[in-house]
Amino acid sequence: MTQKKPKFFSRANVYTQVPDGGWGWAVAVSFFFIEVFTYGVIKSFGVFFNDLMDSFDESNSRISWIVSICVFVLTFTAPLSTVLTNRFGHRPVVVVGGLLVTTGMVLASFSQAVYHMYISVGVISGLGYCFSFLPTVTILSQYFDKRRSVVTAVASTGECFAVFAFAPAITALKERIGWQKSLLFVGLLQANIIVCGLLLRPILIRAPGSPQAAPQEQRKEVQCMLENEKTRTSIDSIDSGVELTTSPKNVPGHAGVAPEPGTEAQQGLVKGGSRQSEGQVPLLDFSILREKSFICYALFGLFATLGFFAPALYIIPLGVSLDLEQEQAAFILSTMAIAEVFGRIGAGFVLNREPIRKIYIELFCVVLLTASLFAFPFATDFWGLMSCSLFFGCMVGTVGGTHIPLLAEEDVVGIERMASAAGVYVFIQSVSGLAGPPLAGLLVDQSKMYSRAFYSCAAGMLLAAVCLALVRPCRLGLCQRPPPRQAKAEGRSGKALQDIPEDFLEMDLGRNEQRLQVHKMPV
Repeated sequence: MTQKKPKFFSRANVYTQVPDGGWGWAVAVSFFFIEVFTYGVIKSFGVFFNDLMDSFDESNSRISWIVSICVFVLTFTAPLSTVLTNRFGHRPVVVVGGLLVTTGMVLASFSQAVYHMYISVGVISGLGYCFSFLPTVTILSQYFDKRRSVVTAVASTGECFAVFAFAPAITALKERIGWQKSLLFVGLLQANIIVCGLLLRPILIRAPGSPQAAPQEQRKEVQCMLENEKTRTSIDSIDSGVELTTSPKNVPGHAGVAPEPGTEAQQGLVKGGSRQSEGQVPLLDFSILREKSFICYALFGLFATLGFFAPALYIIPLGVSLDLEQEQAAFILSTMAIAEVFGRIGAGFVLNREPIRKIYIELFCVVLLTASLFAFPFATDFWGLMSCSLFFGCMVGTVGGTHIPLLAEEDVVGIERMASAAGVYVFIQSVSGLAGPPLAGLLVDQSKMYSRAFYSCAAGMLLAAVCLALVRPCRLGLCQRPPPRQAKAEGRSGKALQDIPEDFLEMDLGRNEQRLQVHKMPV
């Protein structure tokens, strides 16, 4: 592997193959801190709930809509983020995202009503979160191949460490300077996303058969063609009536001679294709929606999102309903975050092993995650709830840290179309992100039992496992019927192959016989 210096300063990193390192380590560090200042802040925003309810005199449900709108905008605008990334590049989109996140949080610190928070945190910061997260995880997958799983898993632990550290730190800061100044401080701290975005240098993979080597190879081809002319004859040459395909006038690039028409057509096709690939690449490739494998994987993400939020939202109320103290329930939530760190790192190392079918490992983890959700309602004391939380945290870390990078695998869509696939995939998840929490809350309000929320999320995760199990069969075409005319087409192709002459002399002789018959026909 060699790296070539770009012509312009820091325009792009040019490699002959996927580096699996190099500047990719700087991109991985950037992704870690972007996780800290995006999902880490979103999951820690609950520390402001009581202060916002007291300041705005609003209910818990109305305050919770701030995070719901933020998550919905984050996922719903994923196709827009993909289009802008394909048009302008990863770096400017992430920088703009950092500016939006900081602006939204700073404006939120001056809010006088709850709907101000809906606009500032929900819409402005939510859009910034999308512009910051999605392009970063996409370009990180481009810098790594063999180490992609483990690097992405370790870098994604940023949100887990943020949840573990931000909650006590923001709580202590809030008691000293108030929630408004604390929110202003968090917004200014999130400006580090801009610095992380500047480190996302684009990458260009140039195969060894690059344009620089093309003229030399063409000269060798011309020389071989001229040498072959001395030893080969053809019936259509100038002397014998056969035109030689390797004659000087057919040699491309020969001085003073016009190139062969077929060669010109091929060169024009290559040039036209290159221009099309450079200037007419679709900003968002919706053709992936015609692939059954991607549809099954998108449905997996849709149903799996229903099972991600329930323990984080309801573990403390469930613990209090089991006569646990508030501090004990909060401690269970913290240990769940630490277990998620180990789950993400462990999944990265397991998926990094070769050879291994990564989608089957993901399916196994989803099944275990479903079992952990069904186990929560059967916990009756502190240690039972702690065991379920540790197991859930570990499993949700394996799935949450790998489900988006898994799009780059050939079993789903591949690295070439990952950018468009990630945008559409996260967009489909927005439905669950907006409807999931209210649905679980409705079940809890009607039954007055927090276990109903865990059952609903477990049912969604079970459907996700079924959809994930269908991805690879659909990719292999096992779920498709062979076309009815396939046998006829194969018969015709076999007959055509039988009619092909074995020698090019037979072709020329046949052509000349047809010409003689035409000349002998009476006028």
